[in-house]
Amino acid sequence: MKKWVKLAFVLFVLGFLAACGSNDSNSAAEGEETKEIQIGATAGPYSDMLKKAIIPGLEEKGYKVKVIEFSDYIQPNNALDNGDIQANLFQHTIYLENFAKENNMDLTALITVPTAPMGIYSNEFTSIEEISDGASITIPNDPTNAARAFNTLQDEGLIVLDENADPLTVSEKDIIENKKNLKFEPIEAGQLPRSVESADLAAVPGNFALAAGMDLLSALALENMLDSYRNVVAVKAENKDDQLAKDIVEIVQSDSFEKVIDDEFQGFGKPEWMNE
Repeated sequence: MKKWVKLAFVLFVLGFLAACGSNDSNSAAEGEETKEIQIGATAGPYSDMLKKAIIPGLEEKGYKVKVIEFSDYIQPNNALDNGDIQANLFQHTIYLENFAKENNMDLTALITVPTAPMGIYSNEFTSIEEISDGASITIPNDPTNAARAFNTLQDEGLIVLDENADPLTVSEKDIIENKKNLKFEPIEAGQLPRSVESADLAAVPGNFALAAGMDLLSALALENMLDSYRNVVAVKAENKDDQLAKDIVEIVQSDSFEKVIDDEFQGFGKPEWMNE
């Protein structure tokens, strides 16, 4: 009888320990399953890039991801700084650094991603060579995007810029030769896609072109974009070495990410690190 009592006691203890182990395992599993994060993006191509090229990889790593779409370029960084989102994708390095400095935020670029380039579009001409003397061209009226337009026009042999000018800040005053006597018409960047109907040429940033339903590959020329103008995944600086940051970088550097870009984001310019 004593043997049965002892055996029952041993079985009880073993069962209790097994139950505890099971609970611990469940808790660990639940901990892995609750890696819930939110990533911000402006509605359009970069929200699509998150959903198609980045989030699937994060989900494979056990994250549950919600995309928060914004309609302006202010709130995504405010939300990141406040901790409402853990990363965002919508801005280039220059904008990020200036915004963070002006608003006393400690944000940093994690990795550069393929970005829709500025294009020279026209309903009047079918090639750069066809552009006639005195043609009008609408360009962005903000200094950053205007500099991109002038650099693109120089790359296409239409103008010559002062070699001493900073490529990031060049303006019309830095033009030392205007080979086609182009007439520049600065307007709001958001109006540039519509200006294709009225001007001979239009220098349209990629995000505005895509928002207007324009095909990047229909441009007479696409910008040879400096990496400073390519969009980045941004995080709070204090989180740049966290596991999430490492996982995002690993996913963006993967072959599967590049395949999605090649298949679904044609015309997007790849950053230097992808061409090494």
